[in-house]
Amino acid sequence: MLPELFGRLPKIAMDDSELFAGIIGHAAVTSLLLAELDRPAHAYMFVGPASAGKATVARRFAAGLVSDDPDSRQRVFNGSHPDVIIIEPDGRSSITVDQARRAVAQASLSPLEAGRKVFLLEEAGMMNDEAANALLKTLEEPSESTVFVLVAESEDDLPDTVASRSRTIVLGRVPDDEIEAGLIALGVEADRAASVTGIAGGRPGLAIALATQPQVAEFRRVWLGIPPRLSEHPGEAYILADEVQEAAKPLLATLRQRQTAEQAKYESEGRGGKMLKDRHERELRRATSAIYETGLEILAGFYRDSAAAQLGAPIRNTDIPVTELAKVLPSRAIAAASRVLATVESLQTHQRPQLAFAALFSELGAIT
Repeated sequence: MLPELFGRLPKIAMDDSELFAGIIGHAAVTSLLLAELDRPAHAYMFVGPASAGKATVARRFAAGLVSDDPDSRQRVFNGSHPDVIIIEPDGRSSITVDQARRAVAQASLSPLEAGRKVFLLEEAGMMNDEAANALLKTLEEPSESTVFVLVAESEDDLPDTVASRSRTIVLGRVPDDEIEAGLIALGVEADRAASVTGIAGGRPGLAIALATQPQVAEFRRVWLGIPPRLSEHPGEAYILADEVQEAAKPLLATLRQRQTAEQAKYESEGRGGKMLKDRHERELRRATSAIYETGLEILAGFYRDSAAAQLGAPIRNTDIPVTELAKVLPSRAIAAASRVLATVESLQTHQRPQLAFAALFSELGAIT
């Protein structure tokens, strides 16, 4: 198994140039952040798709803001540095106004060890309107020794009043060649790195998580096996929906193992409890959502290749027989790809996956 999966890489070296060592992709972003360590803005908002690495980069940046000592930075990564205050949702639903008010009160106090204090909200998108309003005055009139680091999938996840007072750092999807090279640098065999990269969809965090799972090829096979099995019968659509959900479960094994180890560690230290359990549940939901999106992108890629093969354009999935791709007319393939990608939006609005997938497969049966 790879060491320190999901961004929990070995101890960071003392040199600032190695603060972001092991991060896959995002070189322009990390260079920018290194240049801002001495004179940072008062608030940053890291945005990007799930599993793109934004939370990992944000925590590394927080560590760099408070110390250049590797042991001190390691305490930030472990969540135990007194001058990096991590604000997590209270329960499963939101960061509350009471939590925001406590942060405002703490922001007026001097740092305990470092030259500055950092408030890190790795799930800032879960901050409710009352909490955002409570933070607003502090963001408008910040203390010179305080930096807020917010992490969300989109600026739209937070009120405009908060987003407009933060410097936005965008971490998009990473090119496949960078992900593949990054996995190989972490010790993944070249063939496996190539296979995982093709499924990860530009998400380094997902690629690292999948790198130790032998079921990656099976996951892709299940999704590419959908088109010839489609029908308009609702019962068949539900069977396919169950199959793609089952195919995702083995790919979550690495995350579950890491969570189990973290829970045992926290319990041995007398920490953890409900807050840790709730965080693990949120992590699992996000990882599951990212894997579902990846499956949908694989399926959309089939229909994209179906149209491309018949219109003379290059295809990406070269292992799929052209005879299979030619079974769907180009116009219908394009319509099918659009419908598949629309399901990504349905999942993002919290529609139940089984219903979203069953509706998709039933409609695809009618379209194609």
